[in-house]
Amino acid sequence: MINKKTFHITVVFSAMVFLILVITVFLTNLFIILLLRSGILTNPRPELILLVSALVSIIVGTIFSQVIGKRPLKFIQNIDNATKEVVKGNFEVRLSDNIQAEELRSVAQNFNKMIQELSNTEIFRTDFIENVSHEFKTPCSAIEGYATLLQNNSLTEEKRTEYTNRILFNTRRLSNLTGNILLLSRLENQEIEVKKETFSLDEQLREVILLFESQWIEKELDLDIDLCTVNYTGNREMLMQVWQNIFGNAMKFVPDRGQIRVLLSTDRRSVKISIVDNGIGMSKDVLKRIYEKFYQADSSRNEIGNGLGLTLAKRIVDLHGGTISVSSEIGKGTAFTVTLPLK
Repeated sequence: MINKKTFHITVVFSAMVFLILVITVFLTNLFIILLLRSGILTNPRPELILLVSALVSIIVGTIFSQVIGKRPLKFIQNIDNATKEVVKGNFEVRLSDNIQAEELRSVAQNFNKMIQELSNTEIFRTDFIENVSHEFKTPCSAIEGYATLLQNNSLTEEKRTEYTNRILFNTRRLSNLTGNILLLSRLENQEIEVKKETFSLDEQLREVILLFESQWIEKELDLDIDLCTVNYTGNREMLMQVWQNIFGNAMKFVPDRGQIRVLLSTDRRSVKISIVDNGIGMSKDVLKRIYEKFYQADSSRNEIGNGLGLTLAKRIVDLHGGTISVSSEIGKGTAFTVTLPLK
């Protein structure tokens, strides 16, 4: 079936051809009439009139075709030139969409959107490479530095232990970073089928809380846990990472003697998990970027994260057909809410 836009293009093209034919016939006949009335053609033979008519029609038709078709041809030429610039790596080129014809205007707008997306992808790729290089360079430099210090035979046992622990810390940081990058690459770039199993979601959340037991005891946090019993069918390992990342963030940014609430509720269609803290909160600008790879709003805490946790969490939730939302206010805290569909 011919869609509406194709039909409209066909009508416009037909109208242009019809207009050219009408103008050509009119001017040709007018020219022959003028020749007859001026006496240039007296008692002309039909063959002569036919020849003059053909010549005039060709000339007039060609002129009007050039005039009327000039703008569409120029537009096509502009697209060709712009495409060549994009091939060279120039993503700043744009087509003017100040065009009366709706179809050509739509083509120009869609072309500009495509170039904008390509530009964003290129910027993202460059930033990704720079961020990965930086994230690897920092712990590698630390490991090299502490390993060099360990070669000093006059070191005290206390310093030797300290430097060894620093090397182990940065080694684990590298291992964690590599694992997260590989996992994110697998989740984003491959069409994977999420392996699902039925498990107790409330028990999994309790396991996550216990993993951070030493930290919330050290900070003397007030934990408010309200979990209903839910058996959920999903990927246990992936979802475990989601709760660890979100709860781990709450642990990082909540003050000593602060509060973290973990809530689990369900209805017929979905299950909702909320992790709420009364920590430092986030600004609106930060909220817009929290799912970007390697983005960390608080640079002073870079040593305890790599900016991939929330990116992974969002991707995993997306693969489960769910949603993740966040609300935050500076000085009052942050609330993450994950909604997963029940089947």
